[in-house]
Amino acid sequence: MYGLLLNNVIVETLKTFWQSTGFYDFFNPIMKPGVLLPFGNLIMIGIACLLLYLAIAKEYEPYLLISIAFGMLLVNLPLAGLMDAPVIKEISTTLGAVDQGALKFFADKFNINIQETKGGLLYYLFQGIDLGVYPPLIFLCIGAGTDFGPLIANPRSLLLGAAAQLGIFFTFIGAIFLGFTGPEAASIGIIGGADGPTALYLTSKLAPQLLGSIAVAAYSYMALVPMIQPPIIKALTTEKERVIKMEQLREVSQTEKIIFPIVVTIFCCLLLPSAASLIGMLMLGNLLKESGRVPLLVKCIQDSLMYIVSIFLGVTVGAKASAEHFLTPDTIKIIVLGLIAFSIGTAGGVIIGKIMCVLTHGKINPMIGAAGVSAVPMAARVVQKEGVKYNPTNFLLMHAMGPNVAGVIGSAVAAGMLLLFFQ
Repeated sequence: MYGLLLNNVIVETLKTFWQSTGFYDFFNPIMKPGVLLPFGNLIMIGIACLLLYLAIAKEYEPYLLISIAFGMLLVNLPLAGLMDAPVIKEISTTLGAVDQGALKFFADKFNINIQETKGGLLYYLFQGIDLGVYPPLIFLCIGAGTDFGPLIANPRSLLLGAAAQLGIFFTFIGAIFLGFTGPEAASIGIIGGADGPTALYLTSKLAPQLLGSIAVAAYSYMALVPMIQPPIIKALTTEKERVIKMEQLREVSQTEKIIFPIVVTIFCCLLLPSAASLIGMLMLGNLLKESGRVPLLVKCIQDSLMYIVSIFLGVTVGAKASAEHFLTPDTIKIIVLGLIAFSIGTAGGVIIGKIMCVLTHGKINPMIGAAGVSAVPMAARVVQKEGVKYNPTNFLLMHAMGPNVAGVIGSAVAAGMLLLFFQ
């Protein structure tokens, strides 16, 4: 009898242990509303492993894609609870049905006893995105590593950077027609700027439920710049235009470089206060660099701070790509619209480049317009590579950096405009 009882205890213990594991959850999937496929967690883990392969083996944006993919992997491991929010377990009061924020307020005010479970690790790290902290910090780091000299030397580059933002607004209209709300369409359209931090910042403000899908689309297309842009450049330019050799840019004084971030900050923040956090941090980083007075601080921002924030941002963005949020019809639409946005942005820059080529009687190579998207400096390198392919003596990198950094400013301004209308 005791042996039978012992066997039952062992069986029940093993059964309880098995049911508490993630393996049990894998083999007993629950079809959640809105999710396209069963075994969603397994599918998402497969996608995460694919992204890790692309980042490590193919070197597609490894500094961010590894973190994003690993965050995606972590959040789709069942029962880990890394993105679980704090939950009130018990409250000794008769206040009735009120939300958790109200409960906490009354608890603090009237010393009511509350028991609360703590949230998961990634939930707390995610507050840096939810509160709009990580993207401006990334902009600070970008500013500290960016030379605006090519843009100052050739102010016409601003037009190319602005033209490359056309993809944002065309895709916004397309998303509206596909049934997305205004804030959701704005968040999808910003993918066309090819600026990951801006896309995250805007989406966290307007459509946080789409953050995982938009982040994966935005950073995937940024990583695929060398594959997406060359066919568009070739399709929209003639061989005669592609071999145009541009004159060397004038030398920009240090005084101009110091004044530039101050003037841009004042103008842009007065024009669009909603863009102040992004523009302000971008220009602060650049001013610290160009002032020449704080080299150790600039080095810290360019290296340590950039890498630390990138890890937190990547992991927590990936953690929003859980199966119930990612495996939906909307994700497919977002990925398609993101590609359209990026392609139109590239095409818009090249077309304006062609117009400027005609107006300057062949002094501007229209290929530099493709660098108007905000993928710094990858888009400029693509233009340089394409230029050398058709004319080995052509050096377009510095000319392409003008519209490239103008695109960073342009995408931040576009985000500010969308926030102004939809927040």
